[in-house]
Amino acid sequence: MLISWKNFCLLSLTSSSLALISSCGSDSEDAPPPLVGTIQSSSAPAAGVYQKALEADRAGKSSKALKLYQQTADNYPSAKEAPQARFRQAQLLEQQGEKLKAFEAYNDFLKRYQGSSLYSQALARESALSKDANAGNVKSGFMFGSKLGADKKVEMLQHVRDAAPQASTAPQAQFDIGEVYANEGDSANAIAAYRKLVQDWPESNQAPEGLYRIGIILTEEAKRGNQDNGNLDRAREVFQDYLNSYPNGKRAGDARKQIAQLGAQDAQRSYDVAEFYRRKGDKESARFYYREVLKKQGFGDLHDKAQSRLSSL
Repeated sequence: MLISWKNFCLLSLTSSSLALISSCGSDSEDAPPPLVGTIQSSSAPAAGVYQKALEADRAGKSSKALKLYQQTADNYPSAKEAPQARFRQAQLLEQQGEKLKAFEAYNDFLKRYQGSSLYSQALARESALSKDANAGNVKSGFMFGSKLGADKKVEMLQHVRDAAPQASTAPQAQFDIGEVYANEGDSANAIAAYRKLVQDWPESNQAPEGLYRIGIILTEEAKRGNQDNGNLDRAREVFQDYLNSYPNGKRAGDARKQIAQLGAQDAQRSYDVAEFYRRKGDKESARFYYREVLKKQGFGDLHDKAQSRLSSL
């Protein structure tokens, strides 16, 4: 949720803006100045532009305020007023529906002002906007507002991930990167993204689901028929890894079912190979693969068919 104008005023007080108390309301007298990153003391030009921005903002002249906040942050990035100016610029852009521009402003804030008391709020808003982009609710501004492509979505999510690698937003962003690639049908990059999630944030809430999805992608690749049959073996290994790493995970039951289904698929694969060799008249190879079926399937129709074929040979 975006902070209110009143709360923004409280957070915006610095030693150079105490003269603006009347414009923010009497409640701001007790508000402590925000912690900012490595910034210099205020300059007179920066304070003057920022004061005009605050006055326009309070008067409801958001477009004018937006320009003045941007001018403050762009022209005086090391001034005390710069963090609050950039944050408020991003907030106003978001309120006006300029989500991509708002994201870029929040991202600039996060890169420059890591010590600001507004940092966690900016990170939360940037994360929310990246999720909006992933859901197709952020447009590029080009071609009459076309939806963002996968590359831009991934770029935005990477910014969120890298802004605070130890925050909960980082593994969520990495998981969403995997989703972007998966939705695009880019299996290789999706698997790589989910693997990075599991490796870098193994204790996160998203890691178990990311690992499970690797197995699903490998299974689907094997089903397409023109993929490496080893995907079945790799998928089985992934699901087993899930059970070993997260035995009480919510997908544990599903992982066991997947392993059972993969075993059946693997047995069918061996049976099909055996049939191929039988038709070619290569009895020795056919026998080998029929025996493989019997090892993999202790009972059932496929087991019985393989036993019958083996006996006939």
